[in-house]
Amino acid sequence: MEVLDKNKTAYENKLNDYVNDEKASVSLISSIGYLMFEKSIELVLFRNPLVDKGISEVLKLHKKAKTISYNPVSIHDTAELAKEIIKLNIAPSKLDIGKLANEWSLEKDKFSSKADFLTNKLVGFDNTEDHNITPKDVVLFGFGRIGRLAARELIKQAGKGQQLRLRAIVTRSVTDDFIVKRAALLTNDSVHGEFNGHVDVDLENKAIIINGQIVKMIEAKNPEDTDYTSYGINDALIIDNTGIFSNREALNRHMQAKGVSKVLLTAPGKEIPNIVYGINEGEFDLDNEDIYSAASCTTNAIAPILYTIEKTLGVVKGHIETIHAYTNDQNLLDNIHKKPRRGRSAAINMVITSTGAGNAVTKVVPSLKNKLTANAVRVPTPNGSLAILNLNLDKETSVDDINEIIRKVALEGDLVNQIKYENDPELVSNDIIGNICCSVFDSNATIVSNDKKNVVLYVWYDNEFGYTKQVIRLAKYIAKVRRLIYY
Repeated sequence: MEVLDKNKTAYENKLNDYVNDEKASVSLISSIGYLMFEKSIELVLFRNPLVDKGISEVLKLHKKAKTISYNPVSIHDTAELAKEIIKLNIAPSKLDIGKLANEWSLEKDKFSSKADFLTNKLVGFDNTEDHNITPKDVVLFGFGRIGRLAARELIKQAGKGQQLRLRAIVTRSVTDDFIVKRAALLTNDSVHGEFNGHVDVDLENKAIIINGQIVKMIEAKNPEDTDYTSYGINDALIIDNTGIFSNREALNRHMQAKGVSKVLLTAPGKEIPNIVYGINEGEFDLDNEDIYSAASCTTNAIAPILYTIEKTLGVVKGHIETIHAYTNDQNLLDNIHKKPRRGRSAAINMVITSTGAGNAVTKVVPSLKNKLTANAVRVPTPNGSLAILNLNLDKETSVDDINEIIRKVALEGDLVNQIKYENDPELVSNDIIGNICCSVFDSNATIVSNDKKNVVLYVWYDNEFGYTKQVIRLAKYIAKVRRLIYY
């Protein structure tokens, strides 16, 4: 009987603890919504978005945080800190409540209260005119895979300071039927699921209304054809995701259209700055350069890891092999294709093909020039890719050392938005779909040879969504609509 009573008590105590955690999660979710909509302050947990997350999802993120930070992050601490943030007069910003809670657990003896702690940590975040943001009009030129994901993100982020406003989408045809079909493709996605929002079609005014935001559908065959000012669009940033225009001369045609001030290409570009946000965006003069490239999805995946390894251990030489999801460029069934092997059915074949990622990454990390070779294999999966980095290093290392280097960079510094340190031993490609980081480092797969200088690193990436998040980050930087950030 005593054993039964003990087991019952343990069961009830465990359940009560979880229920109390759920209550704290409800409190945190309430604060997240208030801060976003009333103060334009976005809370994240070790860079993971918390907006639109349910009770169980929030608790799961807290549990996961411990495996990365090696320090428990209490849901009760984050809930209480969020309440205290509401009381402060803070400018529109993005705050990592996980980082703050982690620092509170380590440093709380130095402060009289959580309010005192936050006041100390958020120095310079006062809500003054210096931190006001004038929203930037954005036009999507093209509406394919990246264009539709960019539209989702731009719409979803409205209300968090309204940094970028999606005003129009330009396509080659804007018939009523095409508008309806494009709205349907925005709403439903076979890879990324249903859009968590409301989409209406206004055929009379040639527009799609997304979560109350009117987005004009504009027909144009050429970049210079449109007068955007006639639609009330001024000083716009054009995000060209067509893949058709890739050099400075071609992209400069956008600048000839009225109402355009900047152009961002969602592909590698020639004769223009190729940027992996988090690494080399600060090397260019925003006032004197108007056309930029966000490089490729693969370059964004491998550059953060290669940059980190080059900086800490030094790269002598290496080979990059990308295992890449098939794309619209390939054929569904065997047919003619201008490139070797890509004419064979993408859905049932692994296809060896070329990749420019080895050379492209040297535009971002110049010290790697002539050190890398690269190739690619397209595989029968619609999204989710893997880069295998086989590197010879200057310095000796170990599995633990190299994993710890990446873990620290993923938690602190300029690459916390780019690198996700993953330690799930059961990780597969589907698990990284929807990941907000462009580079997901698989720590369990790290290999170091007996000579301690040859390493093999595995980097996953959502070649659609992870890359789109990088495009949006770079767009905000180019448009100079950057919020204050505590990461």
